[in-house]
Amino acid sequence: MTDIRAATVLPARRTPITLATADGLNLVGELALPEHRAPQATLVCLHPLPTHGGMMDSHIYRKAADRLPALADVAVLRFNTRGTASERGKSDGEFGNGETERYDVAAAVTFAVENGLPHIWLLGWSFGTELTLKWGLLPGVEGGILLSPPLRRATDEDLDSWAASGRPLTVLVPELDDYLRPDAARERFARVPKAQVTGVEGAKHLWVGEKYVRIVLSEIVKTANPAALHGTDALPTSWSDD
Repeated sequence: MTDIRAATVLPARRTPITLATADGLNLVGELALPEHRAPQATLVCLHPLPTHGGMMDSHIYRKAADRLPALADVAVLRFNTRGTASERGKSDGEFGNGETERYDVAAAVTFAVENGLPHIWLLGWSFGTELTLKWGLLPGVEGGILLSPPLRRATDEDLDSWAASGRPLTVLVPELDDYLRPDAARERFARVPKAQVTGVEGAKHLWVGEKYVRIVLSEIVKTANPAALHGTDALPTSWSDD
């Protein structure tokens, strides 16, 4: 048995991908799949604000790709939105302040649908939650999982569109968030009947610390593929190659 630590990378099939947007850009990314099985659900990851360091390798997403294909039979699709760079490379274009990124969201979802990836969930973090709420109501998307939503670019009209769609939202809000805290989030998301808002005690906007990473990843799996938890509330903290 191997203890799962911050830098643990579990087995998966990891493939570099390129997403083509409708406005002619190429976006760099990676698809991580279970090593020997078909995925049971798919996460399309929309990263934090690139002008403040957000990218496909932002730590929650990197750890999701490192662990969830093996632990939860979940496919993890990460990519850099336009103009964003990481170790994988730099995507074409320039930051669009959340507007032209609509094409980036559509390109990622189209890739997932065309490649037959099942049960697609948009996983947005901070700026990525704004992209989810504004542009994520696309064919093939089952719902959204939001980490630290600031609700700055996304409006009540966007929330009303999600309400009208009937698609669910799982909303994880740090107790000590810099922008939107749990009580205020519950008030704002009350207009979406299928929004479940969970406050996470002691957490901050960036979810720093292995304790909070484990909470976030477990809550993601609880939404996207709950069968992988085998009736528990949390992912395992160790891994066996057997």
